[in-house]
Amino acid sequence: MPAPASHAPLILAVDDEATNLHLLRQILQADYRLVFAKDGVRALELAQQQRPDLILLDVMMPGVTGYAVCRQLKALPALKDVPVIFVTALADSDDELEGFDAGAVDYITKPVSAPILKARVRTHLSLVQVQQLKDTRLQIVQRLGLAAEYKDNETGMHVIRMSHYSRLLALAAGLDAQQAEDILHAAPMHDVGKIGIPDAILQKPGPLNPDELKVMRDHVRIGGQIIGEHTHGLLATAARIALTHHEKWDGSGYPAGLQGEAIPLEGRIAAIADVFDALTTVRPYKAAWSEADAVAYLMDQRGRHFDPALVDLFIGCLDQVREVMRQWPEPSPVA
Repeated sequence: MPAPASHAPLILAVDDEATNLHLLRQILQADYRLVFAKDGVRALELAQQQRPDLILLDVMMPGVTGYAVCRQLKALPALKDVPVIFVTALADSDDELEGFDAGAVDYITKPVSAPILKARVRTHLSLVQVQQLKDTRLQIVQRLGLAAEYKDNETGMHVIRMSHYSRLLALAAGLDAQQAEDILHAAPMHDVGKIGIPDAILQKPGPLNPDELKVMRDHVRIGGQIIGEHTHGLLATAARIALTHHEKWDGSGYPAGLQGEAIPLEGRIAAIADVFDALTTVRPYKAAWSEADAVAYLMDQRGRHFDPALVDLFIGCLDQVREVMRQWPEPSPVA
């Protein structure tokens, strides 16, 4: 039988009985690369050396049980996301529950059915690939946000703090956990369009003249173009934030002069988070404001610049906002 391709997923099969390992080999060898271990200690060694894509794990083994092996795997940062499927003769529901409590994603009882084993392995490897795609997309979004910071006088701490402020405010506004998480991860791209703004304008220490201000305001359009048009998901959220975080509740903002609830909720949330962090940190053109002064500004602009209901919710989150500020402070100036 021809060997699987070198890029085929790697599966670690663990069982103290050689006949069971031979059966797993017969079922899976055409589609996957395989490594084998006959005890828990060797399984842990191989897992750390080769980082398999999936682990098939017996429960009843001499020395270290499969449950203990699974718990140790889940405690290792490099292996905690590797799916573990128990393949065992233990068929009691309590045994199955213990397997899931240990961190397994599935539980197959012996004697093994080849079609069931193949289907379960294929399913869980597909789920891993979906998660890897999500993780890759998130890393791209985060790094594009970081690229914008290299062009600006702001530090990376600004986008981290304002993103967490945005998440807190989203939850306070009643968005569900996934929507709030999308805003957390999309907010770092709010100023990605600054990549297209000339350094002489972006890094000018004093006020901008009208012509320079017009160029600076174009960063929202550039940001929208960089992110692109998307119908749903993280990038759609990022695009709405990039395009609308400078709109104002009273319609005097830019680029479209949107008013009130015509401004997407994500943009209204990011506007408050962005301005509050800008006010409370040092910028080339200003000293840091106190929290009290920044809150007073939000209140003064309540119903003008900012959504009044969101201002009230943000002020109600100030204890959590302070914790974000403590966790991600500005770096100390280099002497």
